[in-house]
Amino acid sequence: MEIAGSVSARAANLHGSVRILSIAAAAWFVVTAIGQWIFVFYVTAFYGPLLFGKGLAGLDETHLPAGYVPGDLMGNLALGFHLLIAIVIIGGGPLQLIPQIRARFPAFHRYLGRTYVAMAVLTSIAGLFLVWTRGVIGGSVAHIAISLDGLLIILFAVIALRHAIARKIDKHRRWALRLFMVVSAVWFYRIGLMFWFMTTGGIGIDTETFTGPFLTFLFFGQMLVPLAILEIYLRAKDGSSSAGKFAAAGLIGIATFGMVIGIFAATMGMWLPRI
Repeated sequence: MEIAGSVSARAANLHGSVRILSIAAAAWFVVTAIGQWIFVFYVTAFYGPLLFGKGLAGLDETHLPAGYVPGDLMGNLALGFHLLIAIVIIGGGPLQLIPQIRARFPAFHRYLGRTYVAMAVLTSIAGLFLVWTRGVIGGSVAHIAISLDGLLIILFAVIALRHAIARKIDKHRRWALRLFMVVSAVWFYRIGLMFWFMTTGGIGIDTETFTGPFLTFLFFGQMLVPLAILEIYLRAKDGSSSAGKFAAAGLIGIATFGMVIGIFAATMGMWLPRI
């Protein structure tokens, strides 16, 4: 009887940890989707009228460094393309992760997925071109980090696509999640930056040169931290340890709470005031 009771208790504990991990992951996704769609609304509302109303010259009225460079047609086209495609990939990314959409509308999922992968690769190429021809604030560290993110996007997109073609669906979904994380790095960067300003006032950031120890961390952390949390989640989900699942759920919960703060700070302090 004692053995049966112990087995039953462990089973109940495992079931509870699975449920808690699922709830934590779902909460993270909901917060992420809302935050990314707010960002898409901002990009559409701010950059859309400038680009469609004034063409590439409208980039001169943005806050972007070297937003419009007279005579640099390729650079201006790359920047305009990069901004407009961000609407597709940031806005469409969360839709790819909703199980109900995959199950009920498989054709939509496939076509959106192909578009997402293609646009992610193209915008990464445009981003790499801009970084190494026009530069970026943050110095050489930012150059290297942004370039790394662009290369990871291309690599993960190719791997995810290969698994989809081979009908290795579980592997495809895992690499699609990794792709989503690195594609979202530009968004993670913004909410991470605003979270830091809101909670610390900007410790470790030189606002004149836009360099400093925290920014060095954030330039790489914008992609590596989400990837690390994802890997912890996947390992905990696959594992049989209740403690591991509870720990992963706690980590995701902390990350989600931090994202809520960052999204609020970015929305109220960076995005809405510019619309």
